[in-house]
Amino acid sequence: MNWTDEWQRVQRTLARAESFAAKHPRTLTGTVVGVLSCFAVTAFGVAPMAPDAADLPQRIVSESIPLQSLDEQLAELAAFDPGLSRSDVTRAADTADSLLKRMGAADVAAAAFLRSDDTAKKLLTGRVGKRVQVVATASGEVQSIVARYAAEASEQQDTHFTRLSITREGDKFVSKLETVPFETQTRLGSGSIQSSLFAATDEANVPDAIATQLADMFSGDIDFHRELRKGDRFSLVYETLTADGEPITWGNRAGRLLAAEFVNNGKSYQSVLFRDPTSGKSNYYGFDGESKRRSFLASPMEFSRVTSGFAMRFHPILQTWRQHQGIDYGAPTGTPVRSVGDGNVEFAGWQNGFGNVVQLKHSGNRMTVYAHLSRIDVKKGQKVDQGQKIGAVGSTGWATGPHLHFEFRVNGKQQDPRVIARASEAVTLPATAKAAFKAQVASAKIALDAASSIHEGVVGE
Repeated sequence: MNWTDEWQRVQRTLARAESFAAKHPRTLTGTVVGVLSCFAVTAFGVAPMAPDAADLPQRIVSESIPLQSLDEQLAELAAFDPGLSRSDVTRAADTADSLLKRMGAADVAAAAFLRSDDTAKKLLTGRVGKRVQVVATASGEVQSIVARYAAEASEQQDTHFTRLSITREGDKFVSKLETVPFETQTRLGSGSIQSSLFAATDEANVPDAIATQLADMFSGDIDFHRELRKGDRFSLVYETLTADGEPITWGNRAGRLLAAEFVNNGKSYQSVLFRDPTSGKSNYYGFDGESKRRSFLASPMEFSRVTSGFAMRFHPILQTWRQHQGIDYGAPTGTPVRSVGDGNVEFAGWQNGFGNVVQLKHSGNRMTVYAHLSRIDVKKGQKVDQGQKIGAVGSTGWATGPHLHFEFRVNGKQQDPRVIARASEAVTLPATAKAAFKAQVASAKIALDAASSIHEGVVGE
């Protein structure tokens, strides 16, 4: 089509538009005509400037492309070894041969090295559950084995991990053992309560240790044992500890909860972890600057369930109804027990029906009691900090099963520990830190909004 034909087509379009405008004289019609008119002028003014493709020079270029023969291609394909990489954890019944076979690498030489090398032997000795990655050829010849597990030195287990590397070099293997610091990743999470807090955080793939920190963060605002409601929701910003980029799978170690929002029964609570630059200590604060940390924690254990509250109950041993002067927490034997507040050890030892018991003296003539312990980790006169491990759950003394009996005494009289914890004094934010705190709160709000949108998107699907 040449430009004369194109111009005639535009004119016919304008004529139809004018006829439509005569029948429908509205402002919109005039606008449409104006737009078409502008289009026509533009087409007329610009189009003649375009060169005619027929006038452009043409040139044919031919070039031969060498192709490999089919035999050569098949030979290269046969020589290509994609290999394999597989991960698993060590098991109690593993041997060098069975582990490699399960990983798809039946390598006699590698198995012999795992049995003979002093460093390589650590892969199958000690605790099970080591995360192992094996890289091998398609024929099963091991190229490398890397295992990651808790640091061998107990004082480093919260900050480091052990990396055991076994590498093939020619026709032999070389082993290396390293202690490597954890790395941290910041993650977002959100969810809603359907049955329990831990069920909701599991559904949101949030580690249990972070869920425990969430309960501690808002323990002064919410009684998670009695006030949780179906439909309550939360948003989190937290750190995870990683070993070579992979989340750790051993122990209860986890990163820190950095910020959170919890909506309980329609009321919203927010908090952020803030480090006081003066003291160097980190505490949880509400977005209004008031501390979430109280003088006393709501619970002496991170993972627990209340089996008997501060109320009348039928005593399982005495077989009579009587006032229960504390709270019983059910948990497996060996579960760590922590101090709910700063204090000094008043008593640590055996005490009749309490079995192994620790009594801590706190300020204001207050005392906490931790009974039926399987192990005591403190001594009389020792100073302890809030959250410090003082023993482990057991069933010593008058106990029908493993649990912790916990009491809070004020002036020698037992009080409901949860009431005391919620009414205890709060830590004060220094005035010199308020500017830095406001900046951190602003950042936390953005991250929590992003975390909340994740949950809303999932629910809306």
